[in-house]
Amino acid sequence: MYTLVISIHILVCITLTIVILLQQGKGADIGAVFGGSSQTQFGASQQGSVITKATGALAIVFFLTSMILAYSSTQRATGSIFDRPFSSAPRSVMPQKMVPKAAGPVAPANPGGPATPAPSK
Repeated sequence: MYTLVISIHILVCITLTIVILLQQGKGADIGAVFGGSSQTQFGASQQGSVITKATGALAIVFFLTSMILAYSSTQRATGSIFDRPFSSAPRSVMPQKMVPKAAGPVAPANPGGPATPAPSK
């Protein structure tokens, strides 16, 4: 459902941008460019064209999908990372020192000789 609404929202955004760029602005007649007056320049009413009606319909769909996505994003959030207790925070990812374990008793450093030097006389 969420992916479908996002897909519709993206398609409506692209289509709305194209439809708005295709519209002819008020007073955009050739006569208005050279100083002449246009009859529609000061708000003479005309019936909405297909592009104007499409813009209104796409704007409504855009606002609806925006509200649906905003509502669903608040419902999808299950909590904050700050809500967890400190002890359950992940440990460091640095590797531990590799210390070999002794398999048996540790052999003396000097196996043939005395452990301590003999006292001199």
